[in-house]
Order: sequence, then structure tokens, then C-alpha cells
Amino acid sequence: MRKTTKAVALSMAAVLTMATGCSERPSEAPSGSAAGDSKPPVTLTFFSATLNTQWEEMQSPVGQKIKEKTGVTLKVDYPVGDPKQKLSLMAASNEYPDLIFANNNVNILVDAGGLVDLAPLIDQYGPNIKKLYGDNLKRLRWSKDDQSIYFLGSFGVNEQQWEPRDGFQLQHQVVKELGYPQIKTVQDYEDAIKTYMEKHPTIDGQPTLGLSLLADDWRIAQSVTNPALFATGGSDDGEWYIDDNTKKPVYHLTRPEEKEYFKWLNHMWNTGLIDPESFVQKYDQYKAKIASGRVLGIIDSKWQYSEPEQALRQAGKEDKMYGMYPVVLNDKFKNRNFQSPGYSGGTGVGISKSAKDPVRAIQFLDWLCSDEAQILNSWGVEGVHHQVIDGKRVIPADEMEKRNKDPQYGKKTGIGVYGYPFPQYGDGVKDPTGQTYSMKSQQQIIDSYTAVEKEVLGKYGAKMWMDLYPKVSEFPVKPWGAAWQINIPQDSDGGLILQKLTQVTRKRIPEIIMSKTANFEDLWASYQKELEAAGVHKLESQFEQLLHDRIELFND
Repeated sequence: MRKTTKAVALSMAAVLTMATGCSERPSEAPSGSAAGDSKPPVTLTFFSATLNTQWEEMQSPVGQKIKEKTGVTLKVDYPVGDPKQKLSLMAASNEYPDLIFANNNVNILVDAGGLVDLAPLIDQYGPNIKKLYGDNLKRLRWSKDDQSIYFLGSFGVNEQQWEPRDGFQLQHQVVKELGYPQIKTVQDYEDAIKTYMEKHPTIDGQPTLGLSLLADDWRIAQSVTNPALFATGGSDDGEWYIDDNTKKPVYHLTRPEEKEYFKWLNHMWNTGLIDPESFVQKYDQYKAKIASGRVLGIIDSKWQYSEPEQALRQAGKEDKMYGMYPVVLNDKFKNRNFQSPGYSGGTGVGISKSAKDPVRAIQFLDWLCSDEAQILNSWGVEGVHHQVIDGKRVIPADEMEKRNKDPQYGKKTGIGVYGYPFPQYGDGVKDPTGQTYSMKSQQQIIDSYTAVEKEVLGKYGAKMWMDLYPKVSEFPVKPWGAAWQINIPQDSDGGLILQKLTQVTRKRIPEIIMSKTANFEDLWASYQKELEAAGVHKLESQFEQLLHDRIELFND
């Protein structure tokens, strides 16, 4: 497989040689101009493994401005069903779109030789890419053995995290009515839901739902399995619990601490506090329930429920929106939501070996990294979505209200649509004028809160939700970045083992949660035996070497 990849790299070098022989190098072009110098219109095909519900076919004001500046029209394809299947078909057929965002399945494409090494393209056509990533560019290298750059990291560069990304969510009306009780452990969380349900068995004429979980395909990780790791002192490392000191990885669902977490969920199920449709509902049904206002609690990532929560706000149901609480199993554990991975790169957009014009593709990506593009994506079109007063960008009050309340704001304006999974500066990074590239600042976040939200936070002695969580300074920076981004080669038995573990887990965990209390211990023991039979300990051993290679790569 590696021979195929190297062949692609050699052919790319030939493309660059021909390109530089025919035209002047644009690498000294000022920020924002690299792709916008009267180039003929071109359509680039783009496959994204993650659906963007705000995608607007480049018809929004921001989308139109990008086409005007770059001459590029994106023709986007999203997967129907499991994106891994679509990517595997691409690899098998050896036919790819121009640009690809494979999310955490990029190893399928790399092992098949489907992505080009971007390093030589960046060197010749990427002044804005170099500026945006700076020294972090080396963290985009694929591995210790293959130091090619196959994609541009999608996570914000030099990000300052001001909001929790995950947590246990509870409606504001619940804590308000109960007198703002302590919400620190699963027992606290359970007590609040149970007490409120007993007082209010229906909401707006429909049965009140205590805790609604989501197990729809891969989303089971966000709502069901990952929270077990977070509630028992684990960081956001995907399938792995990694000790800060020993750097030894453990497949987290084998931990006895997490067994206790699932025992708690089993108890919640058997006492009727979990939505009975949790393990059969689809994502759209889950969002619709949240938007109805009758779901008291969810355990999820912010990006999964932000759309229905915005719908609640638009409908004036601010008390049915959610607070984010750093709930843990018991007081022995700390929630590590704010532990820093440094710059981990994430996954990102790459250029395929089938790209008709890889130079034009990298110039487009380079323009998206420019100051002009970064400000456009976050702030919108000057004179339309913001004004410049005394040299500073200002968003009018009526426009800010639309941002906060309209669930379709991105689709209508294009604002935010061209950020993730494309390259972007992180929150808090300042442009040459001294303002942040992104809209977010601590004050902006506070200003965006509803009156109810501010009231709830005030009662807990906080100004922001992050104030309730353990601080970033309480944990070491992870030298491996984020372990879920460490690639297990697809053609290795480790890749096959992980696939088996995932299949077993998606089947058994819902069965365990929904089992009778008396059957829990036997079912858990059976699940652990299945993991062992699938090769979990062999995978741990293989992953430990990959982890140490990543640490060496990131810290050389």
C-alpha cells in the first residue's frame, strides 16, 4: 500500500514541476489574493463524511462572495448511511472526488493511496496555510514512518476553549423549580430528574421524558459510551483511557469504573427515568423531542443538540433550554472536558489523486486560510452582516438577535458554513486589527446567553458554564494530542479487531442498559468475554506502540 502512496507523491512532484515551469510562483501574493486573481470558473467536487445541515449550495451572501473571490464552485456530496462504506467504495474503485473530508476514516484513503501529499503543494502555493498553522503544520504529518501531509487540520489553530464541549445537560426549569440543587454526581442528576418528573408527569400535554439517549449508529459514542469515560475521569481520547503518567492505553469500556456507570444507566432504565425510545430512535426523532421541550435531560456533545436548542429559543421556551454540568460518577473523579490536547490537528480536507487540478484545489484551500476568508466566514459580509466603525467590526443588535435565535441562520447567510471541516483559526486568535477572527470571545458568549441562562448561572455563582468545570490548569497538556485521531492501519489485524469491538459494543451496551437488574452482572461479564475473544488486549498492545510513536512525532 505504501508504494501506491509514494507513486502518488512522485506524480504530484511532476505536476508541480510543470506548473512552476509555465507560470510565476504566487507564493509571495498578499493574504487573500492567492486564488482570486481573475482565474476562470471551476467546479470542485467535494465529499464530506459529516453532514452540514446548514449547507447552502453557495447561494448565500457568503457563498456568493467566495465564488466571486476564488472562481470556485463546490459540488458537495454527503453520505447516505455509514460514510465508511462510501469511502471504502471509493478506495476499491480507485475513483475519488477532487476534495475529501473523511473524518476519522481517513486511513482508508491513505492506505489505498487515494490522497496526495500536500506538503509540496503547500510549499509552493500555500502562504496563507503556512501562516495559519505556523509551527503546528508539522503536527499534520501522517505518522512517524510516513511524514506526508494528507489533509489540513479542521480544528481551530491556537484555540482557547471557553465552553464545555460535552456534559450532562439539564433543563433550566428543572434546577429553577428545585431551588438550584448541586449537580455534580450521577446521583445528583438522577435526583433532579426524578423529583421534577414526579411533580410534572406531562409537559404541554405530552408525557415528560426524563433522560433521552441517542444510539443511532455511530452517534451512540457521543451519547452513550463516551460519557462513561468522561464521568469516570477520562479525557476525550475516543475508545481509549490513557493514564497521564504511564501513557498506557486501555480500551475504556473494559474499565471497572465504567461498569459502575452502566450499572447506573441500567438502574435509570429500570426505574423509568430513561426515554423508552432511546435505543431505537433516529437522530431526527431525537432532535424533534428536544425541540418539543419535554426532555428534561440529555447526555451529549453540544454540536449534536445545538440546532433543536436554538429552536426552543426561537419559540420563546428559554426555560426548556439546557445547562451543561460536569457530572461524574462520584466525588473520586474530575471531569476533564477542559484538558488541553495542544494542537491535535483533527481530521480535515485533503486533495485526492483524482483531482483534475490539484494546484487550483490547494489555491482554493489557501484562500480559505486567508485573513479575508476567515473574517468573512465568521463575521459575514461587511455592510450586510456587520459594520466597520472606527476600524472595528460591529454587529448590529437586530443581526445578533438573528444569530442567536434563527436555527437556519447559517444556511441563510453562509456564516460559519465554510469553517469546519476547512482550516480555521481557533477562538481567541486575533487578526492584525486586534479583533478575533472568530466571533467568539468570553464577553460575546456571555452576551449570547438568555436571561434565564444568566439567572441560572448566577445562582450557581458562575458567569459562564466553563466556571462550573475543573480548569484547564488542573491537568497536564496531553503530549499525544487526541488519541482518537491516531490511525490504526486498515490492513492490519488491529483495524479488524477495532471493527469487531465496535460491532460488539453497539449491540451489547444497549442490551445491558435495558436488561433487568438481576441480569446485569451476567450480561456485563459476557460482554467483557466477547471483547477479549475479539482481541481487545492484542489491540491495546498494538495501540500502545502507535501512541508512543505519536508522542515522538508531536514532540520532536
